[in-house]
Amino acid sequence: MISFSRLALAAAAITGAVALPTNATDAESFGLLARSGTPSSTGTSNGYYYSWWTDGAAQVTYTNGGGGQYTLSWSGNNGNLVGGKGWNPGSSGRVINYSGTYQPNGNSYLSVYGWTRSPLIEYYIVESYGSYNPSSAAQRKGTVNCDGANYDILTTTRYNAPSIDGTQTFQQFWSVRNPKKNPGGSISGSVNTGCHFNAWRNFGMNLGTQHNYQIVATEGYQSSGTSTITVS
Repeated sequence: MISFSRLALAAAAITGAVALPTNATDAESFGLLARSGTPSSTGTSNGYYYSWWTDGAAQVTYTNGGGGQYTLSWSGNNGNLVGGKGWNPGSSGRVINYSGTYQPNGNSYLSVYGWTRSPLIEYYIVESYGSYNPSSAAQRKGTVNCDGANYDILTTTRYNAPSIDGTQTFQQFWSVRNPKKNPGGSISGSVNTGCHFNAWRNFGMNLGTQHNYQIVATEGYQSSGTSTITVS
């Protein structure tokens, strides 16, 4: 799957002649001006940080709801898109709750997603996914049990790839729930980020000292689906 790390550079590349909205309300009201739906944007919504990006290839609508809720609907089996709500900056010990519905058709993730600096690290705690298991393309380091579930711990390296700091070479850290939570309907859970971060550290996978954003994200790649998630 094309990584969420493409977010910043790709969003800048597709602005064209129409400036992108800077908040959710404007993004929704300008939806008809987007090439294929809701334009990319980031900001705050009802007390939560949100990040939404699409490369414009899919038919897609992203909407921020009340509190920590967002809704994402996509179709067309084209392109890459990702969005969700959470916090900026993130935290090394936050317990994140999520609930709602997640119905992917094809390649998609539902995960706690974030970045750190010093060093630059991109990380995923994957709760569920569609047809593609991200564990298949990463180096397995071991397992951890967090919140009563087993997760595979993996790492990959991205070379000269887009990041929150421009084109960089950086590591990705992964915890992938095994077995995944079944997609296709109602879904809920709790993720203790400190449990995963401590496990990563025990395998020599050290996050940076400066947290950037930390969200519960729905990502789709050449797929379709719907996702309505509330974060707290």
